[in-house]
Order: sequence, then structure tokens, then C-alpha cells
Amino acid sequence: MNKFRLRRSTVEALVLLTSLIVVFTLLGSVMGSGNMLKTIMNTAHDLLLNTVFYLMGITVLTGALSKLMSEFGVVTLLERFLRPLMKPIYNLPGVAALGAVMTFLSDNPAIIALSKDKTFSSYFKKYQLISLTNFGTAFGMGFVVIVTMIGYGQVTGALVGLFGAFCGSVISTRIMQRRCLKAYPELDTPVQEHLAEDVKPEIVEDEKDNDKSYFMRFLNAILDGGKNGVDLGMQIIPGVLIITTAVIMLTFGPGEGGVYDGSSSQGVPVLPWLAEKIHWVFEWLFGFQDMRLIAFPMTALGAVGASLGLLPTFNLAGILDGNAIAVFTAIGMCWSGFLSTHTAMLDSLGYRKVISKAIGAHAIAGLCAGIIAHFVYLLISLI
Repeated sequence: MNKFRLRRSTVEALVLLTSLIVVFTLLGSVMGSGNMLKTIMNTAHDLLLNTVFYLMGITVLTGALSKLMSEFGVVTLLERFLRPLMKPIYNLPGVAALGAVMTFLSDNPAIIALSKDKTFSSYFKKYQLISLTNFGTAFGMGFVVIVTMIGYGQVTGALVGLFGAFCGSVISTRIMQRRCLKAYPELDTPVQEHLAEDVKPEIVEDEKDNDKSYFMRFLNAILDGGKNGVDLGMQIIPGVLIITTAVIMLTFGPGEGGVYDGSSSQGVPVLPWLAEKIHWVFEWLFGFQDMRLIAFPMTALGAVGASLGLLPTFNLAGILDGNAIAVFTAIGMCWSGFLSTHTAMLDSLGYRKVISKAIGAHAIAGLCAGIIAHFVYLLISLI
């Protein structure tokens, strides 16, 4: 066993080193090794100053607003309004609406905190509880995504994208439930055999906090929410700097005059070159006229915060239009980095065996969300 582990670790190390050498050698041979290193540093620095802090500003403001809505009962009101829609649309208990609201205002893992609550989970069958991973992820960081997209002056595109993400959430949740029941019929049983009929899960409110003056509650809410926004902003830094830098260097070409000078946002356009081979697919399904735009959905697979980091570069390149915003919003919200969260989320629920089914269902749903957003935006543009 020890020999096997040693051999495996040796192989992994050799594969990693070989891959890094090949990638950096290819990039360096085109850009020049010095320019390549300068571009990496300058791109990361530019993303940190001009993108991360911009996104952090948004997360702080949206965090304060979401906490404020929670403190003064707006979240509870939304949950009660959405509750009747859950069963016919998602085949979920009405209380699942709370999960959609909480993940929309925060991020994917918020659904796990709710799922582990015994009172909340008592309303679900096992396959429904598992599908909450797909359901909640489809709304993850939705508030941040919508506000960011509207910031580029594309309100219509952002709202169309929100509709696309909603359609994607239905597709993902329903496919996940169907695949789970087909593979594991025993999951069609209640999470708890004896449900507490007289207990309804509500957002817990601190009675002591309610005794405080409205001004103090308002002040505490926006400050605490702002702190949560800072935490979220800090969490997206690694994804934005690492993933987005890599994607940019594989998406964009040289600077003005076709010269590499070590400036930020330069690279070797490998991804657009590959996309050009099947450009008709992206043009028809998503309406992309510039193949550099595929970098957004590819990045959203791992981290939606990182994909948002691409928007300023797209905007400067003049390729960010209303249709792109609609498709980006739909795919960004629906996928919201599900490849990096689904495994951990399902593992924490104790259902590791359905990870592949969850990932497959969500991949299909994200593509459908983008396609729906494109054609709806196209229809609205013709009216």
C-alpha cells in the first residue's frame, strides 16, 4: 500500500510539473518569457484593484441590504409569497422558498445550513432534500450578479437573464429528482418518519433585538450585513485572481500593433481559436459574435465571482452587449461555480453517491438557461 501511494504521488508530481512546463513554455514562446511573467503579475494586480474591490463594494452594499431585509421581515414576506409556487413548479415543499431567497441574497452554501436544520428538513422526502443542492445553487450570488450586470447599463438584459436562470433552476431541480428516484427508489421516503405538524420553520428572530429601537436595529443590520459582504468579497479574491488571470491569458491576444509588452489582459487566444472550430454552435445557441465571450461561461463553472471579473475586459474590448449580459446573467446565476461547490455540499449532506447526477443535471440546466435567455432577448429586441 505504501509503495502504491508513493508511486501514485510520484506520478502526480511528474504530471503536474510536465503540464506546467508545457503551458508556460508555449505561452513564453509566443509572448516572450519576460513579457509573460509581467502580464501575469500586471493582470492579477489590475484585477485586484479594478475588479475585486469593485465587486467587494457591491457585496458590501448588497450584504447590508439583504441583512436589512432579513431584520425587518422582508425575507419572511418573500418566502410566504413564494411558498405556494414551490410544489407545482419545483416539486418541493413550500418552505423551500426560503432557500431560494437566502441563496439569492448570499451564496450557494446557505442552502446547506437550512438543509441541516431538523425542522426545515422534516418537510422533505430524501430525494427532495438532495435536490436542494441544485435548487439553491441556481440562485447563488444572484443579487450580486444582477446588480453587477445592471451596473453596465443593461437592465433589460439582466432581467432576461434572471428569467433564464429561473428556467434553469426548474430544469436542474426536476432532472436531479428524476435521476435520483430512478437510480435510488428508496429515496422516496420522508427524511423523518414523524413530521412535526405543529412546527413551522421560520426565520429565527432574536426577541432582545426586537426590543431595540428601529434606529439601532437598522444600524446593526447594515453594519453586520456589510461585514458579511466583506467576507464574501474576500472569498472571491483567489478565484478572481487565479482563474480569471489564467482565462484572460488564454483568451486575449497581444496589445496594440500586435506587440507583447507585458501589459495586463494580454495572452495567447487559445480558447477563441478552439471555439472558432465550432463557432456556429455558440452563435446559434447564445448569439455570441465574438468567441472570446465563451470565457465567461467556462469560468462560471468554477466561480461566478471570477467570471464577473472578466466583464471590465469585455467592456473595454467593446464586445459586451445586451444579449451577452442576458446570457451571462442566466449562466452565471444558474451555474454559479457549481463544479467547486456541488461535491462539498452533497458530501456534507451525506449523499456523495449522487454527486455525478447533480453535476450532470446542473450542467444541462446552465446551458438551457443561457439558450433561453438568448432567444427571449432576441424576441424582445424584435418587438
